[in-house]
Amino acid sequence: MEKSDLHSALKKYFGFGKFKGLQEDVVESILSGNNTFVIMPTGGGKSLCYQLPALMQEGTAIVVSPLIALMKNQVDAIRGVSNEEGIAHVLNSSLNKTEIKRVKEDIVNGITKLLYVAPESLTKEENVEFLRSVKISFMAIDEAHCISEWGHDFRPEYRNLRHIIGRIGDNIPIIGLTATATPKVQEDIIKNLGITGAKTFKASFNRPNLYYEVRPKTKQVDADIIRFIKQNSGKSGIVYCLSRKRVEELAQVLQVNGINAVPYHAGLDAKSRSSYQDQFLMEEVDVVVATIAFGMGIDKPDVRFVIHHDIPKSIESYYQETGRAGRDGGEGHCLAFYSYKDIEKLEKFMSGKPVAEQEIGHALLQEVVAFAETSISRRKFILHYFGEEFDNATGEGGDMDDNVRHPKKKHEAQDDVVILLKTISKTNEKYKSKDLVQVIVGKENALINSHKTNEQPFFGLGKDKDKKYWMALLRQVLVAGLLRKDIETYGVIKLTKAGKDYLNNPVSFMMTEDHEFDSAADDGVIVAASKAQAAVADALLMDMLKDLRKKNAKKLGVPPFVIFQDPSLEDMALKYPVNLTELANVHGVGEGKAKKYGKDFVALIAQYVEEHDIVRPDDLVVKTTGTNSANKLYIIQNIDRKLPLDDIASAKGLEMDDFIKEMEAIVYSGTKLNINYWIDDILDEDQQEELHDYFMESTTDNIATAIEEFDGDYDDEELRLYRIKFISEVAN
Repeated sequence: MEKSDLHSALKKYFGFGKFKGLQEDVVESILSGNNTFVIMPTGGGKSLCYQLPALMQEGTAIVVSPLIALMKNQVDAIRGVSNEEGIAHVLNSSLNKTEIKRVKEDIVNGITKLLYVAPESLTKEENVEFLRSVKISFMAIDEAHCISEWGHDFRPEYRNLRHIIGRIGDNIPIIGLTATATPKVQEDIIKNLGITGAKTFKASFNRPNLYYEVRPKTKQVDADIIRFIKQNSGKSGIVYCLSRKRVEELAQVLQVNGINAVPYHAGLDAKSRSSYQDQFLMEEVDVVVATIAFGMGIDKPDVRFVIHHDIPKSIESYYQETGRAGRDGGEGHCLAFYSYKDIEKLEKFMSGKPVAEQEIGHALLQEVVAFAETSISRRKFILHYFGEEFDNATGEGGDMDDNVRHPKKKHEAQDDVVILLKTISKTNEKYKSKDLVQVIVGKENALINSHKTNEQPFFGLGKDKDKKYWMALLRQVLVAGLLRKDIETYGVIKLTKAGKDYLNNPVSFMMTEDHEFDSAADDGVIVAASKAQAAVADALLMDMLKDLRKKNAKKLGVPPFVIFQDPSLEDMALKYPVNLTELANVHGVGEGKAKKYGKDFVALIAQYVEEHDIVRPDDLVVKTTGTNSANKLYIIQNIDRKLPLDDIASAKGLEMDDFIKEMEAIVYSGTKLNINYWIDDILDEDQQEELHDYFMESTTDNIATAIEEFDGDYDDEELRLYRIKFISEVAN
């Protein structure tokens, strides 16, 4: 076919003046009837590769795709370039009889050029029969990595495609397309589709405009995320979390801290999901907090940052999710928070799965650990993972990651590289990295003993260093190209030609020292100071705050604890809030209380900070959503409706004790709760008067003290409930 024909077709159907990257070569290969395999990262224009030849040829192209939502988007897009509604159709379980009839008529009449199907639809006998009777131009398998168990998104129903294609017709050209595939997965796809002679086109996986960074995940992770987003205010971004619960919580924390954010996960109803997605696309919101359900087929070119609150299950997932940043070639910051604890959590999730699946899952996870902990260029690491060479000195985007910008210490490791390569050679290249390291440090296990490796003279040659060290060295030697992972027996380490040459003629090898990620890192919302922190609070300020509380209590004729409880004062002495907004964020205060009692307190603290040159903690900006805001609202609304307290508690799945705690948190932070309807049921007038006088005159609201005082006349629950009524009426 003439080049000019191709270009005029491109212009006619898609309005583009020229092809992008490898597109033209791929289209030519398909038009020539070749089996074709395309590995092209997201954003490279993969779908055009099969859409254009389908539009230019006789017959209908069948496109197999795993996601109904994606098919729908594509069909709409193709219908947009043609005046024939029937030019593209979907054939899946969502259609009714009339719709199916319409699809088949359009195909028979030669109107339909692209038919999108789910693999399940192809197993139905009547569909196979029908497709055998019409002209098929070619079969395109999109998301072809779903074929491989080593792909990050394996679908068993994809396994059967080769057989199904054979039943539809013998000489149908097959096109496999994927956006992420390691060499192992690429080989699986070619084998499984039976297209060994296919023309293969592989675009570079390098995204030079993306900056990769990994930070340790600590208890302050929410504060870190808020700070990062505020430094990038006005820019669009996505924050990925693993669980729906975390998505909801984090979205709330961001909103409370003045960030325009919405949640997105599969548990939301379709209406909210599409509304949030649209708000993000239309830039009505800046940030989407999402599970990985978000981003499939999202074509927002100017996402400026992608944050991973939780590290993903595989490098492929990480690559795909970070790849949603900077599609327009502009800035794209990819920030991941990493703690080994998260990896352990993911491993726990796997424990219920079949052994083979677990093994694969563990292998993929170990690569993620390697990526997070490595100190070599992250870009080089990712590209090596996808089987691509990269040189930081000459490659585009070579300095775009934290490890290159802030290099770690290096030391000479020539002798250790020799030990490593020698051990691999002497054990006949039969071990995976984990067992190999065991051999080097001289630790036995069943596999090593069965090969009698533990009896060899080289067993334990490197026991003067720990496993972590050897693991890090092994990774760096792999990326340097002296070793490779065998494809057939995935994970077994083999020497490359360069590795064998190195053994004969060792040269300098500078090893970079790995990151030490503190394993004490933990997850959680920034909660205000706990008792444990009280010890480090400012004792002098604490005394001044207590005096002020006493003075104000006297003036107002209420007990001091009604104004602020001790833990709140301790937190003030830790965080030094100097305005009401900051004070509202102190443990047990809240907006209502800050407004009512806070003025004198922040004035005192501000003066104290100035006189003593105090450096205030900058984490103060992070407000928490306190007791889960949704719970809080539910409790307040239902107490307003005078519902029985035990009913409200059980509706929220709470024991009475925990439910009372929730109510205490609400009234102590300054919101009124009128529970008189319940108190009147459990305590008579005289009892209520007696309790009121007690709390009015007492210097503490401690329940244990009250129980002692009344010598068991009231139980814990009665006293706590009355205290809620008292604080609500007297303080709020």
